[in-house]
Amino acid sequence: MGGLVHTAAAIAASAAMVAGGGAAGAPGSARTVAAVALPGSVPVAVGTAVRVGAAPATQQLTVQVWLTADAAGASAYADAVATPGSPEFHHYLSPDAYTARFGPSAARAGAVAAWLSGKGLTGVQVDGGRDYVSATGPVSAVESAFQVRIGQYRAKGAADGSAGRSSLFTSNDRAVSVPAPLASDVLGVTGLSSSSAASRGTAVAAPQGGTPAGAATCSQYWAQHAHPLRPAYQGLNQASLPVCGYSAAQLRAGYGATSKDTGSGQTVALTEEEAPTAMFQTLTAYARSNHLPLPKPSQFRQIQAGSACKAPSAATERATQSPPVDVEAEMDSEAVYAMAPGADQVMVVGTGCDEDQALLDAASAVLTGNGHQPLASIASNSWQIPLGEVSPQTVHAIDVRAAAEGVGMYFASGDTPGLTVTDSDPYAVAVGGTTLGIGATGNRLFETGWSDDFGSLAGSTWSDDGVNGGGGGVSDVYPQPSYQHGVVPASMAQVKVAGKTVLGRTVPDIAADADPDTGMLIGYTSTDPDGKPGPYLTVANGGTSLATPLVAGLVADAQQGQKSPYGFIDPLLYRLADTQAFHDALPFDRSTPLQNRAAYIAPTDSFSSADVDVFDAQNRSDTQQLTAKGYDTMTGIGTPNGAAFIAALRLGH
Repeated sequence: MGGLVHTAAAIAASAAMVAGGGAAGAPGSARTVAAVALPGSVPVAVGTAVRVGAAPATQQLTVQVWLTADAAGASAYADAVATPGSPEFHHYLSPDAYTARFGPSAARAGAVAAWLSGKGLTGVQVDGGRDYVSATGPVSAVESAFQVRIGQYRAKGAADGSAGRSSLFTSNDRAVSVPAPLASDVLGVTGLSSSSAASRGTAVAAPQGGTPAGAATCSQYWAQHAHPLRPAYQGLNQASLPVCGYSAAQLRAGYGATSKDTGSGQTVALTEEEAPTAMFQTLTAYARSNHLPLPKPSQFRQIQAGSACKAPSAATERATQSPPVDVEAEMDSEAVYAMAPGADQVMVVGTGCDEDQALLDAASAVLTGNGHQPLASIASNSWQIPLGEVSPQTVHAIDVRAAAEGVGMYFASGDTPGLTVTDSDPYAVAVGGTTLGIGATGNRLFETGWSDDFGSLAGSTWSDDGVNGGGGGVSDVYPQPSYQHGVVPASMAQVKVAGKTVLGRTVPDIAADADPDTGMLIGYTSTDPDGKPGPYLTVANGGTSLATPLVAGLVADAQQGQKSPYGFIDPLLYRLADTQAFHDALPFDRSTPLQNRAAYIAPTDSFSSADVDVFDAQNRSDTQQLTAKGYDTMTGIGTPNGAAFIAALRLGH
């Protein structure tokens, strides 16, 4: 796994070799100390947005300056503990031991803290793992410290409230600068933007109130109901209705989980951006309605990471615009519970005005734990941060720490084609999405890569509105890690870097059900006008933010009864490629039954037109991805194959 060590060293070197000296400050500021600009520290959204004004000078911001660790040394150790046969195999470090061995020194962290204090920021604090220094201050002080201007922006061509999200955000307008003597200590800075860049989930379906009245609009299992397509669309004259949301029993059957597979003795962390309403009460109702054992109070706890946002944010604006039901946290908890009802769950809710920072806070808090051990050995991160929103070095530092501590970091590959900064890291387990057909008896009828061609009907004419599906692709930042050698075809791993064709880190690694047409029935507790918990309702949802906790739950099942956790599992997964441990999600061919090729979405109160999703849209010119036999850029090496998957992980352990 030396390729990974080389990658980490290159990243550390690139961070330290930024050209410095005499960088221009913000307009009107005095240049008193040579400064170094941090490359890639302006969110990419700024480049296509319209500036609508300056952020209020008195608005309070909480920033985090992420610190440089011994990336090369930490990566070498992470490789060793993940490699069978190595003397260090599964000799994981405690959070405190990792900080002492590979983290920045207390003196270097203190120097950054002193600089922030000297710039007039308050509440300056080094976190327990010395991963970052946080500080709070008004916009004016933050602008002066980092030599930027912070403005208010509107996404070009977007209207407020579109898809339940605000197009307004605040951000720095230029690269962040830090004093030259501290440049080698800084990986990146978060907290300057209120952009809701991190994305999760997919569009949520209408709440399910039981069997629909009149004509069926969804099915209890795949192909229970079909609907004619008049006129035909892409040669199809009929399509099945989408599922109303699979139950826990259906998903367990689809992925071969038996009654013995409960994840008992394991802890799964769920990192979130928003706290759900009455989660334990909701989880209990979900278990009861799905005929699962009721959770014990000791099985679930919820903690907060970061500080609350004290200024208007995109999240606040969305709340005032009555967005669609958001069941992301509930879906994470319930999907893990469906697969591993005996496992403990710790939900870590990141808070703050910067959504990216809040989610990174939550992930970091899992690893810091109590200093003696992390909060969990499996972390389900059902979110993704687009490329260019935060520095890859910051994400990499979190993932390397996780691997050294024996924590598996499972990241959603995203619900749009392409890569994200969170899934492309070589120490992340990137989870892609599939379209999964489960029959009347719980049998898996088909499973293919989630890549749907969306058509809408206006009158008697269909319009093709493009492809949606799971993320994936090839990184131009990270070279191909050694665990992918010989498994990922060169044709899928090639990428241009500095004019040369090289092999890069390819995403995803593994996959599970994500298509909303074959999604999961989620339960949530509504909130009444007084803010108190209301009745338990259900809604169908999907996305790679469903696939990720499904995989995390199955890994918890596999860890059940084992002496040590699997930690960073990619090397083991790729050793098992092309074995019975995985179900190979294949592209459709001429023998695929017509009823399995597409889903018909009936008109609703929200959408007046009839729509159709044609599965397995192999349109590589648009998505740069495809589904194929063996490894592919939609589903990785495949989906878990029940008992064979669990047995293979235990044997390789």
